[in-house]
Amino acid sequence: MALIRFQKPALYRKDMDAVLQTMVDEKIGPGERKREFLKLFSAFIGLKDGIALRSYLDVIMAALVSLDVAEGDSVIISVLSPKIYLEALRRLGIKPVIVDTNEYGLLDPETVSEALKDGVKAILYFEPVCQIPSSFADIENIKAVGLPIIEDITESIGSQVESDRGDDEDEGKEAQFVKAGMVGDVVIAALEEDGIISTGGGAVAVSSGQEHIERLKKYADLGTPYIDLPDMNAALGIVQLSKIDTLLERRRSIYQMYLQAQRKSDTKLFGSASPLFSSNGYGFSVIVKARPDEAIAFATKYSVSCRRTFTGSVGQRYQDKYDRFPNAIAFITRAISFPLYPFLSKQDLETIQRVISHVG
Repeated sequence: MALIRFQKPALYRKDMDAVLQTMVDEKIGPGERKREFLKLFSAFIGLKDGIALRSYLDVIMAALVSLDVAEGDSVIISVLSPKIYLEALRRLGIKPVIVDTNEYGLLDPETVSEALKDGVKAILYFEPVCQIPSSFADIENIKAVGLPIIEDITESIGSQVESDRGDDEDEGKEAQFVKAGMVGDVVIAALEEDGIISTGGGAVAVSSGQEHIERLKKYADLGTPYIDLPDMNAALGIVQLSKIDTLLERRRSIYQMYLQAQRKSDTKLFGSASPLFSSNGYGFSVIVKARPDEAIAFATKYSVSCRRTFTGSVGQRYQDKYDRFPNAIAFITRAISFPLYPFLSKQDLETIQRVISHVG
């Protein structure tokens, strides 16, 4: 049996028609389709406007500039953040303040407050492997720290949690949902091939704050048209957004299958296990008791690709710093992830579930 691929873009052959039409129209560079994609993406997140660029790195830097973070300032990031954050900060002359996470892999307001010092100007709030704040109260607590926030929803877009707003007047009304994109003054997302929404590369930064939007656009204008997302890529993103509900439904159903299998194992789920949490199905990660390499070898024996979850994180260089990052170290050293994407066959899913239920 061939090894089940770890990831595969959720693209159908007919999706390429939009890209081909863009080529036929002889408008493959940045233009109308980029603007349409940006409008659709902003509406899906519930924000107003922003920028779409070819590079995740550029988008991170644009977001920092939009919050008026300058050379010599500091920014708080979690130890689970992607390493590319460090490169963006280095290029801008900004110092990272690296802190631990809570039990769900998110920044904890108390930990952030303890890290505050002169020169800390913002928070880069990364939401790993589907995770988002578990309630409106959690959102308010992180905002109460008093720093502007860049929320990275690359891995969380589409996740939601049913939550009470804590307002008696809401009693009897429809359920309220915390969703990815509700935390940040500026919200960013990479659009790579493994993303919930993919343009085959590139990234976006969006906001509802007019001042932030103007600063984002000013940053993009400095490099236009050389850093703008091409229409050819944007056309792919438009198609993805047109069927996002179907894609999310499929990913969520697979996530639930894996969750049932995980409950039979000796592993611990990474992230929230609350019945009120609806994962976007970006990935499925567990913390193993055995050595990760042994668990990965076990999965490979049964033709299932499996990887360490946080090999690309800032924390890779801090694996021995349990005293500094007591919560996150277990994730960094013992979390592994399994294939999760819409094109997995019934046979593949059955095989992966068997492996998850027996890995330890």
